[in-house]
Amino acid sequence: MLSRRLFRSQDLRRLGSRNLSTLDLWFFMEKPAKAEASPRAAASAASPAPARQQVSPRRALKRAGTGTDAGTDAGTDAGAVAGSRSATTPATASPTPGAPPVEATTTATTVTGVPMDPHALAPPPPHYPRPSISYYPKSPSQRTQQIAAHLSCASSPSSSSSSSSSSPSKPPRPPNMASPYSLRKIAAPNTLEHRVYLEKDGVPISPFHDIPLYANQEQTILNMVVEIPRWTNAKLEISKEELLNPIKQDIKKGKLRYVRNCFPHKGYLWNYGAFPQTWEDPNVVHPETKAKGDNDPLDVCEIGELVGYTGQVKQVKVLGVMALLDEEETDWKVIVIDVNDPLAPKLNDIEDVERALPGLLRATNEWFRIYKIPDGKPENQFAFTGECKNREYAMDVVRECAEAWDRLISGKTPANGVSIGNTTVTHSVNHISPDKLAPLPPHQELPAEKIDSSIDKWFFISGAST
Repeated sequence: MLSRRLFRSQDLRRLGSRNLSTLDLWFFMEKPAKAEASPRAAASAASPAPARQQVSPRRALKRAGTGTDAGTDAGTDAGAVAGSRSATTPATASPTPGAPPVEATTTATTVTGVPMDPHALAPPPPHYPRPSISYYPKSPSQRTQQIAAHLSCASSPSSSSSSSSSSPSKPPRPPNMASPYSLRKIAAPNTLEHRVYLEKDGVPISPFHDIPLYANQEQTILNMVVEIPRWTNAKLEISKEELLNPIKQDIKKGKLRYVRNCFPHKGYLWNYGAFPQTWEDPNVVHPETKAKGDNDPLDVCEIGELVGYTGQVKQVKVLGVMALLDEEETDWKVIVIDVNDPLAPKLNDIEDVERALPGLLRATNEWFRIYKIPDGKPENQFAFTGECKNREYAMDVVRECAEAWDRLISGKTPANGVSIGNTTVTHSVNHISPDKLAPLPPHQELPAEKIDSSIDKWFFISGAST
């Protein structure tokens, strides 16, 4: 997997007005195909090795006087039949008068009856074709158009217009963003106070409860909330306990939590987030995993080529699901792809992922197994021996978790500390009118605080790549 762009310089200039770097794209390289042996090499491989000679053929032929004709005739017949073969002909020689004849074996390697040096048929040096990129377009201009279209609907929130950024109390909305959702950031990233709230048309909402799970009537496209952009380490998540469930950094023993880099990985391998209006019920033991839910929204790994941003609402389609067993809890990991990704039309089920993005599912399994080991915890386990279930199974999991959320939001299942306050779900037991909400702090676009350099350390886990 390469993280280097293969665009021409003029392609990059065309996208210069975009804020998402095209250098963040991922490329998946297929293994080179084995070089086919040439007919000449195949003929050489089929030829038996020359027999070990008891007496020098040249000396025996010179004394016998007839061996050359015999060897040539035999070679001609063999060449006419097989095209390339070794002919072995006995020759009789009498070194001294009255002595018994001495048999000598002569070998002539021929092609169509012409004697040749055996080394002339040595195979040429192997030729290895250049590896191919699984979905690299034939024309660079086609690739440019694909990326430009994708960037137009996935711009970074840092690219807000000057008019919106001039107001400190109103969060900016990225230009060309099809989503109606905007962000309100509080405090600087990498601090205990940092929060990312979501708003719709200027009204604060809960990313847990107020964003619909399905993005179309057919329920084939789903909304996903990005919590952690790919290749980053800060463990950001939707806060279950706080009102309106802002995204914040997880805290452990009073310190901000970061995932470690387990070689050869760097941070998260995907845009990591959650499905809104889903919940893994901790009161229910799944009949196949034999473990209860982890009390969180359903986790999502978005495998598209562009790096997202915290709070982004993506429209995705489901491809498969893995069942991680994390501290005796079922922690589903749904594999999805952004519907705007250039590869999305080719990915419809989990087997398509392995074909188009070779190695990604194996790396995903490894990442979840070992990522807690540097913190002194044991290796995680998977249900189904680590198998990634297909789309149909994954959609069943999504529907089960959506039903569990509905029981939670309607009060049929005790919340037990989970904040279910919302501004749009009218049948909820804790629906809040927007005019009753306390005003949120003003939006702040602050640079991230520096983090300890130890976060960049690589950990080498024995047997991780087996």
